[in-house]
Amino acid sequence: MRLPERPGWERQILADGLVYSPTPTPDGGQISYWREGAAYAFTQAEVAALERAAAELFDMCVGAGDWLAARPDVLTAMGIPDWAHRQVVGTWQDEPAWQSVYGRFDLRFGGLDHPDPALRTPTLYEFNADTPTCLVESAYAQWRWREQVRATDDQWNQLYERLVQAWRRNLDLAAARLGHRPLVHFTCSSQESSGEDVMNTQFLRDTCAAAGYETKTLFIEGVVLGGDGRFYDGDGLHLDVAFKLYPWEFMVAEEFGRAAFADMDAVGRRDGLGQYRGGTVWIEAPYKMLWSNKALLPVLWHLYGGTDRGRHLIPAWFADPPAGLPGAPADLADYVRKPLLGREGAGIDVVRAGVPTVTVPGEYGAEGHVIQAYAPPPAVPTGAVYGEVVHPVLGVWLVDGEPAGLGVRESAGVITDNLSHFVPHFIGA
Repeated sequence: MRLPERPGWERQILADGLVYSPTPTPDGGQISYWREGAAYAFTQAEVAALERAAAELFDMCVGAGDWLAARPDVLTAMGIPDWAHRQVVGTWQDEPAWQSVYGRFDLRFGGLDHPDPALRTPTLYEFNADTPTCLVESAYAQWRWREQVRATDDQWNQLYERLVQAWRRNLDLAAARLGHRPLVHFTCSSQESSGEDVMNTQFLRDTCAAAGYETKTLFIEGVVLGGDGRFYDGDGLHLDVAFKLYPWEFMVAEEFGRAAFADMDAVGRRDGLGQYRGGTVWIEAPYKMLWSNKALLPVLWHLYGGTDRGRHLIPAWFADPPAGLPGAPADLADYVRKPLLGREGAGIDVVRAGVPTVTVPGEYGAEGHVIQAYAPPPAVPTGAVYGEVVHPVLGVWLVDGEPAGLGVRESAGVITDNLSHFVPHFIGA
């Protein structure tokens, strides 16, 4: 839907925290990641359908996690080192579940009245379970837009309040495990230059502080491994609880990866004088490696394809299946080949009639691939904004395992890449 632009909207979104909205293009130019002057309108019934789908998908992911936790051979095929299995499975089996605050499903959905029946049911592209971004624009910038442009309409956006509750629940459990109320460190990499990781980390820190916990920030490069095998910040403070906007697959490949997993064994340990000498609790938990890997997609299809809940899945298979799992059908001609650990579309190949038609450059792929049946996002007419059509993907947020909000990104092509645009939404009549 086309809508009037807000006067001074470029300054507004920067003030709202979208310092990363100006996006460089390959030709040396620049585009705005935030799309002003347009919005997606959803009905209450469509939001309810998305919420139900996300809840069912999360339940299926729990089933897939149970299945994976019992199969070390598949974990190894996913690229999870053998020495990390025990902590991945151990954090998965913790009851009550904790060490996880948020995640995001990327869904295909064209609306309940879309002309193509296949687009009337939300289906899963992937689960951004470990280090999802888009929080600032989803939780805050589009809410401010709604207040200024569609004040009489609603929006599916309970992210801030639900994150506060999630931190409180998870950190109360952490305090019980540690034996004291922790300082919570928030980390991301200094190598991400756009400011996106910093602003998303800061937003999460703000919600944690609102939950009543003391917080501190540092870059992941500034984390110090002490001679005692424990982790500290530059001021010598121990990392009791550390949120990391930094992928587990990076950590396990780096020098202190083994030390981080070994240190987890000591969570809760105290010396004879009652001083804490234990390990660091990391958020998101190591078990998120079961879900942030695109191997989750063929596992879900193996477990639920052909069932009623399988209507929310796109058929998927391992490109090189582990023993006991099927490969893609020999006559599959239209599909998407995704690297197990790819991000922002990097390394994806789209194949039509057996011929590659789209290839997104990227450094991923050595870890292996999955094959997902070709199921493009809906094509939405835009007039002269970017061309004739754009392709939206719906990001449904999960907070503490419950659906909590929506963010929409759209791209000129069928792959959502780092040149996509974030578009606000509202709930109409």
